[in-house]
Amino acid sequence: MFEVPAGGRRYRALELLVKQKRMAKTQAVPCVVRDGGIAEDDSLAENDERVGLHPLDQFRAFQTLSAAGMSEEDIAARHFVTPAVVKQRLRLASVSAKLHDVYAEDGMTLEQFMAFSVTAEHARQEQVWENVSRSGYDEPYQIRRMLTENTARATDRRVQFIGLDAYEQAGGGVLRDLFEHDDGGWLQDTALLDRLVTENSKPKRSRLQPKAGSGFRSPSISPTATPRACAKSRANLSISLRRSKPPSTPSTRSKPSLNPIIRMPTNCLMRSISVLAKSRRHWSRSKTGQ
Repeated sequence: MFEVPAGGRRYRALELLVKQKRMAKTQAVPCVVRDGGIAEDDSLAENDERVGLHPLDQFRAFQTLSAAGMSEEDIAARHFVTPAVVKQRLRLASVSAKLHDVYAEDGMTLEQFMAFSVTAEHARQEQVWENVSRSGYDEPYQIRRMLTENTARATDRRVQFIGLDAYEQAGGGVLRDLFEHDDGGWLQDTALLDRLVTENSKPKRSRLQPKAGSGFRSPSISPTATPRACAKSRANLSISLRRSKPPSTPSTRSKPSLNPIIRMPTNCLMRSISVLAKSRRHWSRSKTGQ
């Protein structure tokens, strides 16, 4: 007993000829008998080049080849497509079997079917399909938005803060869309993302705390403190700030202010005025004595 993975229509034509007595059952028919290889690979190679397969048949055939141990590059080379196309077909083949049946019966478009490949959770895929099929909001972008509503975009500020590599090294999963531009994808574990943000923020906050022995002490005022206690705490804060102030250097010492009119130090000006006043009083006494 032999299996006929390729040439099924020719085999059925021969059966019809035998049934019509136009061909003997024992008549020899040329055929190729193979002991090795993969039957699905032969069937796909023949039908893919002659008669266009239903896209779902191609998805499942690629999945069978991949399960048999063939790499994406080998499958692509055998069927004259790029490895990216093989990866897309394998992603579509991993969608829920229930949605496969809907797509096979033309219950959804290929674009809708591709939108469901964003996530690998079959239960979530089926739940979203039931919702969109009843509501009518079944555009591909709406399906993607519902499937990723509990995730964080890779463009989120939290992701930019810690870095996508740090999130993936911590074991976080990322959803990627192989059919549309996704700006880096969606991060599934938002709890892990928040934890990493908190852990990376602690060193930055510690640098803002005063160092031991710096002379600065934060005042602590009780909510029930009396006015006198509040005034004392403010005084302590003022003293602590003065102690923590660095000593002035010769280059930063304030220079004596100059009079804007005669451009001389104010203290020198006051001494000059005092001398002139004394001289005037002495001149007045001298004139009176005469």
